[in-house]
Amino acid sequence: MADKRFLSSAFGQEESGAILPSLTRRSLLAGAMGLSAAAFLPLRAKAGIAAPEVLPLERQDYAEARKRFHTHLLRKMAAPEKSPALGTPPGAERVTYPGGPDGSIELVAWLSHYQPSKTLKPAVLFLHGGNATGDGHWALMKPYWEAGYVVLLPSFRGENGQSGNYSGFYDETADALAAATYLENLPGIDRNRFFIAGHSNGGTLTLLAAMSRRFRAAAPISAGVNSWRYFNRYSDEICFDETDEREFIMRSSVCFGPSLKCPALLLRGTEERPFDADHQLFVDRALTSGFKVDKKLLPGTHNGVVPHAVEESIRLFNAFV
Repeated sequence: MADKRFLSSAFGQEESGAILPSLTRRSLLAGAMGLSAAAFLPLRAKAGIAAPEVLPLERQDYAEARKRFHTHLLRKMAAPEKSPALGTPPGAERVTYPGGPDGSIELVAWLSHYQPSKTLKPAVLFLHGGNATGDGHWALMKPYWEAGYVVLLPSFRGENGQSGNYSGFYDETADALAAATYLENLPGIDRNRFFIAGHSNGGTLTLLAAMSRRFRAAAPISAGVNSWRYFNRYSDEICFDETDEREFIMRSSVCFGPSLKCPALLLRGTEERPFDADHQLFVDRALTSGFKVDKKLLPGTHNGVVPHAVEESIRLFNAFV
């Protein structure tokens, strides 16, 4: 990926190696600050979302809870980051997978080139950051295929002009799980060496997916584990019934820590907003799952940390290969 530089003198912060796909000035500034483009949209005039003093701990398994819960969308909307229709970046094969729990939405994904053989290959499902898919996300996948992994980067409902309604992490988790099923069923893929990783919004989805089904290991990067905190920042993205606490619980991996179904390493940049308490609470709760769970800080901002974190995830996954 060509090196690009973004400078916002208003915030006195410089960032190199942008990964967000939008070409608007608002999105460039947002990327430089480590925020989503939605942070630069006008917020609705409303009070903050009332979060509980103690984040609930759910004893029910998250996968079972998903079978019984259906999000109530009060607004039907596309993903809140504008971006052009998807092409096919260098090094990728454009494929489609049946998104959602019922497979009714055809969504685009990018797959690294590989030759199926009798020797099965390890694979990584990588969930992108932001609310749109762009070539810059794919460029970050190169270390995976150079390390011998087959990698799939899926887009999600409502992104880049595609079908489906944005739901703010809930139905998108169903898309991520559908993409996982697609990848593991490709010829030549080793289901015993099948990993998941993701950045920012994709890190959030990584944890929710890893509590829904088995992966060999998970590497969420800059993940949000507390949906009350997220939607307080991005209240214009609320499309569900915010009076129902269950809507927030089902989008908060910290509430379902014991449901984690694989080892996990939470990665985050040293210059990111300090959500240490949320991450530590998740780790504490997830340890009761019986899997090894840890967190690690790497040098960098929200976006700048991603190349380092991808390399760190490869080191993690190689321990299981």
